[in-house]
Amino acid sequence: MRTRMLALTSAACGAALLGAAALPASASASGSGQDAEAGPDEVTAAELLAEVRACSRISKGEYRTDSGSAKATVPVCGTRNAVFWKADMDIDCDGRKTRACNRKTDPYFLPETAFQSSRGEPLDSAALPHVVVPGPGKVWDYRKSGLTGGSVVAVVYRDRVRYGVIGDTGPTGIIGEASYAMAKSLGIDPDPSTGGAESGVTYIAFKDSRISPIESRARAQSRGAALARELVGR
Repeated sequence: MRTRMLALTSAACGAALLGAAALPASASASGSGQDAEAGPDEVTAAELLAEVRACSRISKGEYRTDSGSAKATVPVCGTRNAVFWKADMDIDCDGRKTRACNRKTDPYFLPETAFQSSRGEPLDSAALPHVVVPGPGKVWDYRKSGLTGGSVVAVVYRDRVRYGVIGDTGPTGIIGEASYAMAKSLGIDPDPSTGGAESGVTYIAFKDSRISPIESRARAQSRGAALARELVGR
């Protein structure tokens, strides 16, 4: 479980934006506005964003995106079948120690996650696309929205849509964080110290959608794609 409150420095933000700008066309928004990896029947980023254009707020207040943010600006919004928020993306590298995620690559590394794998081990943030939700607090309690560890999420960035699960919790007053693997799949610099995205990330968590085992990327993908089609009315 993450307990730190780490803000992106100006240099880190600049590095993240520069990294995104330097990505090849296949890893960033393509000229056609389509995700090169998406199949012809997959729900597009534009379709999902159209469904979450308006916010019906379910949180009692708003969240900061970083500990150093001047004020809280991000509400959690709800639909009949999902909740969503629009924020930045900080990188969660906690959990299983790997070459990408360890105390040398991430000075705030924690060898645990709030939710564990089917083997009772911390999740592998370098391999599993997952999202961090704020710990239950006065602003919002994710558990009361039909969410838990393993709940399926869709994350939208530019023209890309990627599916994963809720895999960790963070500070009760901060929102906007996902795993190294999720960032990498979206074409966002996954470096836990200098990476991330300053803004423009939409997180959509589907209610009552828990998959098992939590570490199954294939199940998260198939379930997420089906739930996304339902959300947009296909």
